[in-house]
Amino acid sequence: MADIKFCGLTRADDVRFAVELGAAFVGVIFAGGPRQLLPERAASILAGVSGARKVGVFGRQPPDELARIARQTKLDVIQLHADPTVEAVAAARRATGLPIWAAIRLAGAELPPQAADLAATADAILLDARAEGALGGTGVRLDWASIRLPEGRARIVLAGGLTPTNVRSALAALAVDVVDVSSGVESAPGVKDHALMRAFAEAARAGIPA
Repeated sequence: MADIKFCGLTRADDVRFAVELGAAFVGVIFAGGPRQLLPERAASILAGVSGARKVGVFGRQPPDELARIARQTKLDVIQLHADPTVEAVAAARRATGLPIWAAIRLAGAELPPQAADLAATADAILLDARAEGALGGTGVRLDWASIRLPEGRARIVLAGGLTPTNVRSALAALAVDVVDVSSGVESAPGVKDHALMRAFAEAARAGIPA
């Protein structure tokens, strides 16, 4: 059974509900877009979280900034979402001492040439849909059935258009370690719908459809 990550969280109530639902990961955005938080706000909504690991999603910030924000917000995981290189993964790990997730954004189903190297270097590979003008959280769905997962030691995190109604089909198409949802459980950008969050968690835990 795949772990669950609720991402793009902007409100303390949504963070608490994600933890109540048993999410393994809760994510906040520092990479731009309508869900971006200042570190002070992120620290506030993540305060007191236990039972879930706190993931910070970054763009192209330098390693020293990653380390400063990670300390301020007490992150457990750094997610690099702006087409990171192997060198960027290594630099982020040196600066923060934390596990590093490297996002691979796909325009189709074909993985980029660096996917194998990233899978050998990062702690997890996150697959997301590439959309013009946005790093993520667009709701654009990946073609799950056509993707061949990279080989390597990294765990696989699946994002890209997941919703309560399609997550079981995604899990049937791809054997992944974590399913990551943001816009698919929202009533507005950054505002989570608790009924949809619950439905997503229940569907993800129901496993592969018969």
